Amino acid sequence: MSAPATGGLSRRATLYAAFTSVAGWAFDLFDLFILLYIAGTVGELIFPAHSPTLSLAAVYASFAVSVLLRPAGAAIFGAVADRSGRKKTMVIVLAGVGLSTAAMGAVPTYAAAGLAAPLLFLALRLVQGVFVGGVVAATHTLGTESVPPRWRGLMSGLVGGGGAGLGAALASGLFILVNHLFPGDEFDVWGWRVMFFAGLVAAMLSYLVVRGVEESPLWKAAQQAGPPAKVRISDLVRGGRGRMFALNIVLVAGAGSQYYLTSGYLPTLLGEVTGVRGTVQGVILLVSSLGVVVATIIAGELSEHLGRRRTMLLFGGVNLVALPLLVWLITSSDPGDTTAILWYSILLAFLANAAYSPVMVFLNERYPTSLRSRGTAVCWNLGFMVGGLMPTFVNLASPGLSDVPGRLMVFLVVMVAVFLVANVISPETKGSMENEEAPRATVSDREEVS
Repeated sequence: MSAPATGGLSRRATLYAAFTSVAGWAFDLFDLFILLYIAGTVGELIFPAHSPTLSLAAVYASFAVSVLLRPAGAAIFGAVADRSGRKKTMVIVLAGVGLSTAAMGAVPTYAAAGLAAPLLFLALRLVQGVFVGGVVAATHTLGTESVPPRWRGLMSGLVGGGGAGLGAALASGLFILVNHLFPGDEFDVWGWRVMFFAGLVAAMLSYLVVRGVEESPLWKAAQQAGPPAKVRISDLVRGGRGRMFALNIVLVAGAGSQYYLTSGYLPTLLGEVTGVRGTVQGVILLVSSLGVVVATIIAGELSEHLGRRRTMLLFGGVNLVALPLLVWLITSSDPGDTTAILWYSILLAFLANAAYSPVMVFLNERYPTSLRSRGTAVCWNLGFMVGGLMPTFVNLASPGLSDVPGRLMVFLVVMVAVFLVANVISPETKGSMENEEAPRATVSDREEVS
């Protein structure tokens, strides 16, 4: 990164801001991914049902429940980030995510507490969802606002996809370690709880990382230029922004669905459908997650040369055919052919995550600094809310585990098509942040501030 630092930040401070955004999102996704890696165990112990697909549907529904509250968290903490800064917000929300995740490890089983067990688990998922929604408001703006314009596409890939890949890699590594420490039936007693308790470690590490970062130079510049115009959450849809807001959500929904139906569903696809479990499953997921990091770096940088829109259209067009094909190849492979399954899984994760790598900077470039945290976070979380519901719909539409691959392929085709259509309608955004002129306060606004 040879370009000069942004807004007076030293090169070291710029690099650290980029690292903090990636690490913050990685820690957040690490906490979130833990449930996906132990969905089968949690389903049996907390959401027992006569059918394994119903238990899985219940677990993914608990995942979806947290997704439903993310837009509320985005609105609440997005306002905090736009008013009080990205750094302060990041400290609060990352601590909230880690602590609520750790608390899930203390939830009693259905056999011990009856209906109270799933209700308590769902309540904690709701709390986690609010904080996760707020994480986006900070991590998805601090990095892109701190680096020079030339590197914003790469930053988008590093945070949006690379952070997710690193979070999944951390969860995979933890899954391998815990399976080794608590093999077989011991995992069903203590192993899954230890997975959740790791949220405490993530909370502590995230605090140590964030406390040393400098505030976004664009946010500071907007504050120093004078009191900003009073901005309300309703401004996201006012002044001709309503169509843009709706289109942003549709585009992110298509992107988020590709993620959740591939990387997000891969632990279940391998463990419950294909029959690849334990350490082998963990290794495949770990390597696939590292492939995601590579994919998002490539796609993010590509968006600096082709533009955000063309890059998303390129990968979306490939994914319309490739993702359903790869799902079929994974699920039709013999469980013992782990080499083939590994390569198919890497390609699946690579392509799906590359498609949404430019989404973060695309949203950043759609909004001025005064609205950027709220606009990015609300659109991202509403879109990923839709995407997060897709695995639940796949499970509900599947009478048995053998029906999952076919249903999954159908959902992928539909949602990739939605992603492509939204991109065709959307404008190119590259370069719009450099041309921004933040609205300043009117006399009445200053009086209200004072």
